[in-house]
Formats: sequence, structure tokens, C-alpha cells
Amino acid sequence: MITRRLQPLVLLVVGLAVPSMAMAADAQVAVAANFTEPAKEIAAAFKTATGNTAVLSFGSSGQFYAQMSHGAPYEVFLSADADRPAAAERDGLGVGNTRFTYAVGRLVLYSKTPGLVDGAGAVLNSGKFAKLSIADPAAAPYGTAAVQTMTKLGVYGALKPKIVQGSSITQAYQFVDTGAAELGFVALSQVINVTGGSRWTVPAADHAPIDQQAILLSPGRDSAAAKAFLAFLKGPQAVAIIKKYGYEVR
Repeated sequence: MITRRLQPLVLLVVGLAVPSMAMAADAQVAVAANFTEPAKEIAAAFKTATGNTAVLSFGSSGQFYAQMSHGAPYEVFLSADADRPAAAERDGLGVGNTRFTYAVGRLVLYSKTPGLVDGAGAVLNSGKFAKLSIADPAAAPYGTAAVQTMTKLGVYGALKPKIVQGSSITQAYQFVDTGAAELGFVALSQVINVTGGSRWTVPAADHAPIDQQAILLSPGRDSAAAKAFLAFLKGPQAVAIIKKYGYEVR
């Protein structure tokens, strides 16, 4: 008798749970390579909080924009700059009034060799290295910032023959990490938890601000999961993660 009386209650609870589970959905998110680790943490927190899954793809901002222009079905774009999200909005690839700065990046000159990079970046004038890695300036804003920094320091012309370009900031870091280049310009977020080596955090005044903007893309216009992810990105949990990786938040 007790079992029979409990059965309707059990069925009711299951019936209420099923619609809730069915509401969980995926959001397709294109993420600038420099934001790889914080994006993974934010996506995990987002899933715990909402049940939705942020499906992350990583690459250079320029490559993503080219893909979106040819119909790639990304729903959210986390760029490493402000120019491409603004262009997406202007060209109809993004949804108007959804663009915002989610992080401000910092550029670092980094080497695995202790003592090679000094605290003022003077190593760039010394020429005591064979290869310097940067991200491709045409595709990656951190590469643009690296060129601007070297130009301001008056060393870009002399260093050009030593520069090796990665397709993204991830590859620029890999060149240094594997020893293919003795030093390189990378994102602070990539080395903030790396011990050893030597580094110089480039003054923000030495290059244009690395304002990293997000935007809801046209394929995500009707996606509740995509909109929820952007809202979560502005919230306290995501902001704490972003700051932990050395980014500034405005």
C-alpha cells in the first residue's frame, strides 16, 4: 500500500525533472586563443550554474572572422580585439547592441631561460638571441601589439629577420615553450601560472589597448544558451576567473 501511494509522487517528481533537463542546450562559442584557459574554467562554471554547455573552439580572431564570413555556425564570438566584433555588428554577422568588452589583455615578453629577459625589455636591443616569436599581426591582436611595442622601442626593423610568426598566440607561446624561439611576445594569461624563466610585462602605454570584446552572432540570435553564456560572462563568477588570469575588467 505504501509503495502504491508513493508511485504517483515519484512519477510527478520525474515528470518535473525531465522538462528541466530537456531545456539544457549547447552554445557554440568561438574563443580567441589567448583566452583558452579562463574560457575553459568559465564554461565549467556555466554548466554547473545553468546546465547548458558552452562548446568552445579556439583559434585566432582573424581566422574566426574569416570563417564566420563564410557561414561558420558560431553563436558567440570572444575576440581578442574590439575591431572584429565591431565589424561583425556592422556587417550583419553579429546581433546589434550585444557587443561588450569582457577583458583587457596584457602583453608579456617571455623566455624559458632565466635572466634572458630583463625587467625593462632591454634584451630586445642586445640582439643576443636568434629567434623571437610573435603571433601573426594580420590575424591576432597580440601580434599587432607586439609589432607596435617593438616599433615604439625603435627595434622593429632590426629584429624583423629574427621574428617567427605563429598563426595564433597559442603557437607563438609554443615556439618559446619548445625552444624553437628563445623568447617571444605572449599573453600574460599564458604564463601567469608558469614558474621559472624570465619575463617583462609590457607597459600598456607601449601599444594600443587590447580590448577583448564579445558579441552574440546571428546564428545565436534565438539561442537561449548563447544569450545565457554572454550574461554569465558579465557575472561575478566569470569576472573572478578573468581577473585570476591577469586580465583587467572594465
